[in-house]
Amino acid sequence: MSRTVKDYIRSIADFPHEGIVFRDVTTLFADARGFRMAIDQLLNPYAGERIDRVAGLEARGFILGGAVAHQLSTGFVPIRKKGKLPGAVISEAYQLEYGEAVMEIHDDALRAGERVLIVDDLLATGGTAEAGIKLCRRLGAEVIGCAFVIDLPELGGRKRLEEMGMPVHALCEFEGA
Repeated sequence: MSRTVKDYIRSIADFPHEGIVFRDVTTLFADARGFRMAIDQLLNPYAGERIDRVAGLEARGFILGGAVAHQLSTGFVPIRKKGKLPGAVISEAYQLEYGEAVMEIHDDALRAGERVLIVDDLLATGGTAEAGIKLCRRLGAEVIGCAFVIDLPELGGRKRLEEMGMPVHALCEFEGA
């Protein structure tokens, strides 16, 4: 029986809090076949499209985005949590369940007109991805899509991004939060 990307993802109950089922992609990353399958499938919808940069969302998006950028022979741009990047940055705040968080990108990471693919492991509420899209757009780049390994549809992230006009590609879905 052939395996799917979803088969490589471990579910851990009550992490980081009771009642949460954590979808652990480190088991996917650790398996050479699973990891290659994920990277190939993340790229598939964009075959033949011009992509100038891949932007990865902290932190697992760095692993995936770096591998995707390598396959595309293009540059990689990290979008990080506040205070992690040296030098001049621009910031974008977004809402968490309780409070606010901030994502940052170097102010010279992208040029006007560049076509960017945003990559991360998990799409939940979409707040982090929305902040990443806004940062790229503020630098004049065109975000052509967002690619994720996992979508948690009940949390509404896909709808949120699609309402921004953003195409969303996810390799698998899990029910629940």
